[in-house]
Amino acid sequence: MLIIKWIFLAALTSFSSLKSIAQTHINLYPGTVPNSISGPDQETHTANALVDSLTSKVSIPGLTLFLPARAKATGMAVIICPGGGYGTLLTKREGSDVARAFNKLGIAAFVVKYRLPDPKIMKDQSIGPIQDAQQAIKIVRERVAEFGIDPNEIGIMGFSAGGHLASTAGTHFKTRYIDQAGKTSLRPDFMILINPVVSFNDSTGHMGSRENLLGKNASAEKIRLFSNELQVTKETPPAFLVHSGADVVVPVANSIEFYKALNQNGIPAAMHIYSKGEHGFLTYPTFEEWFGRVVGWMETLNK
Repeated sequence: MLIIKWIFLAALTSFSSLKSIAQTHINLYPGTVPNSISGPDQETHTANALVDSLTSKVSIPGLTLFLPARAKATGMAVIICPGGGYGTLLTKREGSDVARAFNKLGIAAFVVKYRLPDPKIMKDQSIGPIQDAQQAIKIVRERVAEFGIDPNEIGIMGFSAGGHLASTAGTHFKTRYIDQAGKTSLRPDFMILINPVVSFNDSTGHMGSRENLLGKNASAEKIRLFSNELQVTKETPPAFLVHSGADVVVPVANSIEFYKALNQNGIPAAMHIYSKGEHGFLTYPTFEEWFGRVVGWMETLNK
C-alpha cells in the first residue's frame, strides 16, 4: 500500500482541526452482551483539560466508525483501543483524534469503547475487554466490502492499557473469547503499541492495570496468561512499538521485553524509544513525530 507523502504532510499540519469524513457509532453486540450481568447503565463522561474526554463505567460496548472518502481509501484499517488503566477510557486524544488523522491518509479507523472490568457487571472481569476487542475485529473483517477494506490489512492499535488489550488481541487470537464455533479470523494483521502495558509481572508490569483487569488476588496462572510477552508465538502478527525511556508510569521494559519475544520468534517488529517524554506523550514527542514513525512503518508492511 502506498500512502502519498503530500497527503500525510497535509494531515499533520491540520491535525488540530481534523473532522471525520464518515462517523457512525454502533453497539458491538446486536443482542445480549456476552459475559455480562444485567444492571443499570452507569457510564459517565468527564471533560479533562489534557485529554478532553474520559469515559468511565462502560458496560455497553460500542464501536465508532471513521471511514475515509472512497476516492482516498487505501484499503487499510486500524482498530483503536484507548488507554486508561482499565479504569477509564481516553476516548478523544487516544481515540477519535487519531482516527481522524488516519482518515486523512485514506485509512479506515474504528475506536473501540470496550467494557471496563467490574465484577458487578461481568461474570469474568478478566475477559470482558478482550471479548470486545475480538468482537470489533470480527465486525470489521465481516463487513470489509461495506467499509472498503482489504481483509488482510486490518490492524489493532492501543495506548497504555489499551496497548495491553491490543497485544492481547495479537497473542490470544486462537482462544475465541466470543463465538467459540465461529470461523472469522480474530487475528489482527499488525499491532501498533504506544507506551503499552504488556506485562503483569511484579517487576515491570503496571499494577493498576493488572488489579483492574484481574483483581487484587489474581492467581500466578492468570498473571502469566495475560503477561503478553510470554504469549508470543511464530504466528503473532508484526508490531510497531513506541515508548519513552523516561516513562515512570509504564516502564519501557514492557516494550523492550515484547520486542525481544517478537524477535526471538522471527516476527517482523520495529521499536522506537525516546530518551525523554512522559507517559502519554503529553508534551514530548509531538503527535507529528511519533505518528509519522507509525505511518512510515505501516508503509513497509506490504513491501
